[in-house]
Amino acid sequence: MIHSTAIIDPSAVIADDVDIGPFCIVGPDVEIGPGNVIGPHSVIKGPTRIGARNRIFQFTSIGEECQDKKYAGEPTRLEIGDDNVFREGVTVHRGTTQDEGITRIGSRGLFMAYAHIAHDCQIGNDVIMANQATLGGHVDLGDHAILGGLSAVHQFAHVGAHAMCGGGAIVTKDVPAYTMVNGHPAHAHGLNLVGLKRRGFERSVLSKLSTAYKCVYRQGLTLEQALERIEQDETLACPEMTVFIQSLKASERGITR
Repeated sequence: MIHSTAIIDPSAVIADDVDIGPFCIVGPDVEIGPGNVIGPHSVIKGPTRIGARNRIFQFTSIGEECQDKKYAGEPTRLEIGDDNVFREGVTVHRGTTQDEGITRIGSRGLFMAYAHIAHDCQIGNDVIMANQATLGGHVDLGDHAILGGLSAVHQFAHVGAHAMCGGGAIVTKDVPAYTMVNGHPAHAHGLNLVGLKRRGFERSVLSKLSTAYKCVYRQGLTLEQALERIEQDETLACPEMTVFIQSLKASERGITR
C-alpha cells in the first residue's frame, strides 16, 4: 500500500495497513499509526507521531520545522491524534524550545485546504479550521472550536471550547468558551447558540450561559466584577459554566470585547 515512487526513511515506523500515495516523502523519526491514508506529494517530517485513521490529502506538509527565526534546529515534536482530516495544502509545524517543544493536535479535527497550524499550538478535539484559516505560534484551540475561512488568530491567543470565529475574523485577544466573534479586529457577537444546540446543550444550560455572557459583556462590569457575580450566583452553577469561567480566568491577553 506504499507507492513505488514514495521515499520512506528506514527509521520511520509505519503500520502495516497505511496507504501512502505517489511521490510522498516520510522522513526520519516519524511514527504513523494504523489506518492512515496519505495522499500524493505529501511531506511528513519528524520527530512526529500520527495516531490512527487520519486522512492526509495531497500536497500537505506535516511536521516541518517552524518559521520562528529563533528556531535553531532543536529536536522538537509534533503529535497528532486519531480520525483527523487534513485537506489539500495544509501546513503543520513542530514546536520550539521557547515553549514545551511540542505542537499537539487532538482527534476528529477537520483542517480544510491551506489551513496553517504554527509551532507550539495546542489543538483540542473536534476542531474545524476552514479554508486558509491561520494560527500564529503558541495558540490554544479548545474542543469543538470553529474558525471560519480566511480567519487568523494572533500568537499566544486562546480560543475557548465551542467558540466560533467567523470568516475573515482577525483574532488578537482571547475568545471565551461558547462565544461567537467576527470582524477586523474581532468583536464578540453573542453565544454560539446554533452550535451549542446542535451539540445537545440543554435549554436550561443555554439560559445560564446567556445570563453569564450578559454579565460579562452587557452590564458595564470589569471582568473581575463579572466573574465574582457569576461565581456567587448559585443558580448559574453547572459543569458548562465552569468551562466558561475557566476560559475567562485563563486569559492573559484579555478577552475579545
